[in-house]
Amino acid sequence: MNKGCFQVDDDTLRLDKLFALHYSDMSRSRIQNLIDSGNILVDGKPAKAGQKLKIGQEVSFCYEEPKPLSVEAENIEFEIVYEDDDLIVINKPQGLVVHPCSSTKSGTLVNGLLYKIQNLSGINGVLRPGIVHRLDKNTSGLMIVAKNDFAHKELAKEIEEKVDFSRTYIALCEGHFKEPKGRIETYIARDEKDRKKMAVSSKGKTAITNYNVLKMYEGYDLVEFHLETGRTHQIRVHAKYLNHPIVGDDVYGKPVKGLNGQLLHSYKLSFIHPTSGEKMSFEIDLPEYFKNYLKKLKEI
Repeated sequence: MNKGCFQVDDDTLRLDKLFALHYSDMSRSRIQNLIDSGNILVDGKPAKAGQKLKIGQEVSFCYEEPKPLSVEAENIEFEIVYEDDDLIVINKPQGLVVHPCSSTKSGTLVNGLLYKIQNLSGINGVLRPGIVHRLDKNTSGLMIVAKNDFAHKELAKEIEEKVDFSRTYIALCEGHFKEPKGRIETYIARDEKDRKKMAVSSKGKTAITNYNVLKMYEGYDLVEFHLETGRTHQIRVHAKYLNHPIVGDDVYGKPVKGLNGQLLHSYKLSFIHPTSGEKMSFEIDLPEYFKNYLKKLKEI
């Protein structure tokens, strides 16, 4: 536990600047974080960075040093579709969380990558080594992972520029689309009523999804979705927006008995290899639970 205090001897400086003079070994961002988290007090009350001070007031602080983050290697089951010195393409199973977070400390794809792969890029820090883009926990299919920082930067640039990096998904949606093909362009942001969800909102970022109905069943459409942007939960939010939520989606639709989540599969992935410049394309079949569900439906 770190504790300390001092008396204000200069009322011309902001609190953050005066604090920095007394504790010159702390960075400005660290001081700001301590103020924002209520760990710096003026006369026993939570302080504000720019508040006016009076000579003789007492500034005190009390905080614990954050524990260093670490992720343990674990033998997690997933398929490696392709691997070279720069990258890995994997087939993520449904139910596997991509990286550790506050609610999931272990048993993630990252834990499994650390067990199977010697080198991963470090750009995204300790909790997300190699992770260039994500899939939701209950979305299955193709994902790319970077093994070094150069590959990571190049792949991230491809995604940002929306030219060479292509992601295509297949989903089973409730009901029938009015048009067999279409383009959905909206803004997506955090749901104001439920911060764990996303929603179409004028306050959000541009989200563009193209769709193509592949097959029609009684009460359902099998749909191909192609992403132009990569917002959190984008396909799931857009499917709900069109009033055709993805079957089994317990967040944007409704749970289905016998399913462990939404029937959404990343089946096609293409990009330019960051080192060779070669066009790389991968395609993978639907998982068995998805195909078995389709067999129960009547095609029309």
